[in-house]
Amino acid sequence: MAKEYSRTQRVADQMQRELALLVQREVKDPRLGMVTITAVEVSRDLAHAKVFFTLLGKDSDEDVALNQEILKDAAGFLRMQLGRAMKLRSIPHLHFNYDESVRRGVHLSSLIERAVAEDRKHPKDGEE
Repeated sequence: MAKEYSRTQRVADQMQRELALLVQREVKDPRLGMVTITAVEVSRDLAHAKVFFTLLGKDSDEDVALNQEILKDAAGFLRMQLGRAMKLRSIPHLHFNYDESVRRGVHLSSLIERAVAEDRKHPKDGEE
């Protein structure tokens, strides 16, 4: 029977908490925007970790690419800091990916609002 809350999930959750603090407090690049770490997925062998992030405010494709590059450049430093904060034999390599779920959610909400507004403009056949 599989465990409901596996070790990799516990490591991923702790890494998310630690990375959120480290990015906020330790990465000193002034070009870095308001980055939020939304999720971390760790491979079963703990060799690699996908770190998903979003940006508050500016989220154009250029801003996303710039912030992803900054985080990629800081990955070694962040990995070293994670090694100090977490009690693991080996710290996973960090791979930063932009989390488009927030952008997609905003887009879907605007589509729904537009559809509802169109329905209000045009009464149904039986309501005239």
